[in-house]
Amino acid sequence: MAAGDGDGWAHCERGHRHWGVHGASGLLAVHHDAAGVPHVLMQKRSFWSHHGGTWGLPGGARDSHEDSITSALREAREEAALHGDGLRVQGVYLDDHGGWSFETVIAEAEGLLHAAPANRESADLRWLPLPEIEARRLHPGFAETWPVVSRALRPLVIVLDAANIIGARAEHGWWKDRAGATAKLIAEVSALAGGGLRAVPGHLPALARWFPRILMVVEGAAREVAGVPGVTVLPAPGSGDDAIVRAVQDARAWEHVLVVTADRALRERVAEHGAEVTGPTWLLSQL
Repeated sequence: MAAGDGDGWAHCERGHRHWGVHGASGLLAVHHDAAGVPHVLMQKRSFWSHHGGTWGLPGGARDSHEDSITSALREAREEAALHGDGLRVQGVYLDDHGGWSFETVIAEAEGLLHAAPANRESADLRWLPLPEIEARRLHPGFAETWPVVSRALRPLVIVLDAANIIGARAEHGWWKDRAGATAKLIAEVSALAGGGLRAVPGHLPALARWFPRILMVVEGAAREVAGVPGVTVLPAPGSGDDAIVRAVQDARAWEHVLVVTADRALRERVAEHGAEVTGPTWLLSQL
């Protein structure tokens, strides 16, 4: 295991040659402006490089000791002088060619962060609004995955109806210690979120991992339970259902919201505000 041990050519089962002995990854940084238009940081490859002169993402070979996120962030530093500050990873898309793969790490940027060519591999770096991207001469690999990846640019927010989920779990004696049952659920969801969710229902594209913002609405005796990394706790001052609807309404216009509850009336209310809904079984099956 050493830095740079991923450098080298590899062949996939499709008969293509790719850079990266252990596969490769790239960073897709996206920022939504006030009108909700996504802007993606695009790299124009130097003319001497493989597929030189085309536009794609900062990225490159993954070293043997790196995961895709670590590798993509490192490549963005080396090629675009872009650091992790101001970025929040929201998902990973896997493009598996058989024996070789490229992983696109999608990260939400808090603004149009400064980026500039930091080594010989980048000829130019620009934040391009979504409508302008397909007009460029694109790197073949990027062009192939773009129709799917472009559908995953919206950040995912998951709103959990804690009381309903705990009730659906129906562990013995949970009603005697609602705060304890809620704290247990929060800890389990935090651990799940840390590794990324691998299956999200609804009309979202299939990513290898999702890293959503997770909001958990708690009520009654559980309102004093604190949040943990990866889970934001929203104590309901009154009705938990009303607090969940407010959480959906407070989401930014370009965010995709998924509410987890089995409450039929609540499902109808949040759907009226554009949220998708799934039942507690989806979450409990992963814990």
